[in-house]
Amino acid sequence: MTAIQLTGVEKIYKGKVHALRGVDLEVHPGEVFGLLGPNGAGKSTLVKILMTVIRPTRVAGTVLGKPVGDRHTLSRIGYLPEHHRFPPYLKGRQVLEFFAAMSGVSKKDRKKRSEELLEVVGMSDWGKKKVGGYSKGMRQRIGIAQALMNDPELVLLDEPTDGVDPVGRREIRGILARMKDEGRAVFLNSHLLSELEMVCDRVAIMVTGRVLRQGTIQELTEGKRGYAIAGLHPLGDEDVSAARDALAGLELRTEPGQITVLTDDPARVQPAIDALRSRGVVLSSVRPMRPTLEDLFMETVSSDESHGKPGAARGKAATR
Repeated sequence: MTAIQLTGVEKIYKGKVHALRGVDLEVHPGEVFGLLGPNGAGKSTLVKILMTVIRPTRVAGTVLGKPVGDRHTLSRIGYLPEHHRFPPYLKGRQVLEFFAAMSGVSKKDRKKRSEELLEVVGMSDWGKKKVGGYSKGMRQRIGIAQALMNDPELVLLDEPTDGVDPVGRREIRGILARMKDEGRAVFLNSHLLSELEMVCDRVAIMVTGRVLRQGTIQELTEGKRGYAIAGLHPLGDEDVSAARDALAGLELRTEPGQITVLTDDPARVQPAIDALRSRGVVLSSVRPMRPTLEDLFMETVSSDESHGKPGAARGKAATR
């Protein structure tokens, strides 16, 4: 059973603004899945459809084996909205117990679980203090804890590290890793690409309401990985030509100070290294290279714009 399986999800606001344009998506159990895209891409709209906050124009698929929109399934899902607001007069522990009560968790279990989760998110010393005195990072941690109070199988986190300092983001990454180890599926919506790259098993790139790429980083960089060879001194044209002649047809890219051989096989790079060394070139490094998630993201957005796709999701009614 997949955690989320969606086909052809559409959302049209007021009959003319396309926020989502036939989204296909699949999230597996026990994985951290990242959804990324520019502002107005439709990421938050999709999350709100999964949580039945927004009614889709069209949707087919399942969430935890039940049709999208099945309200009984919500008790098996944890959810952290992007711009969540907790009553400032409540204490951290009270916030957790309140949301647990709304999820049907027994009074006995929610007291025990609140203590456990306060420790998990590093907020044990703040559980008896009012939320109004929390920093942004502390509110995010309490938000993640409340999303786990009902012991969910699927956790939807909308921008969980937004406004959090580097130390806090690192700690939240540790929490996400723990969720995965516990077998939960985590659906992470964020525009912090470096964060997604560090924690996600698979990602999807959404632009103007459409998922244009989806898979592991390894899958998405297929054919784009290689080895960068850098010399202690700038490589001359004759050095580059000698390396190219030794590569037996492999694609070679040149940049100031280095060449990159596009292959996953380190053995196929050796002839270029030998050719350079035979010319007296002193190598400073040979290292594997692949596009970053940011590179893939910018390539996808640029490709979409170059094909003249309308930015419909950027209209007045569009959401993130």
